[in-house]
Amino acid sequence: MSPRVLVLSGPNLAALGSREPEIYGTLTLVELESQVVGEGERLGLDVTCRQTDDEAELVGWLHEAAAAGWDVVLNPAAFTHYSYAVGDACAHLVGVGSRLVEVHLSNPAARETFRHTSVVGRSATGTIAGFGAGSYLLALQALAD
Repeated sequence: MSPRVLVLSGPNLAALGSREPEIYGTLTLVELESQVVGEGERLGLDVTCRQTDDEAELVGWLHEAAAAGWDVVLNPAAFTHYSYAVGDACAHLVGVGSRLVEVHLSNPAARETFRHTSVVGRSATGTIAGFGAGSYLLALQALAD
């Protein structure tokens, strides 16, 4: 059986393609997820993609991954900067032995000051940012290596 990876996308990412394309690009979430699943197959990974605008749902998915021993690629979006609940769920995930790659389409460090802090990064195995959809693909490659 192939290693299982959950690819989780946080709030407002369902609006990709139309939301601030100058920052996030023109790829829709469906197109992004198609690329991610294809790259996962190429790398021998069993990839499942999910998106939510709901903090509690995202925390639940992180706990599900922790219980099952799955690795996670996470774009926490706005939750990156203030959701201690998501940050704590990420710490738990890594604490039980799963790997977590935090991804961002844009480079938060090059944007507004409030985006410079990540409550997820303290627990993440690694962070990849600023490569658009490629951030997700690079994360999968890192997990496959």
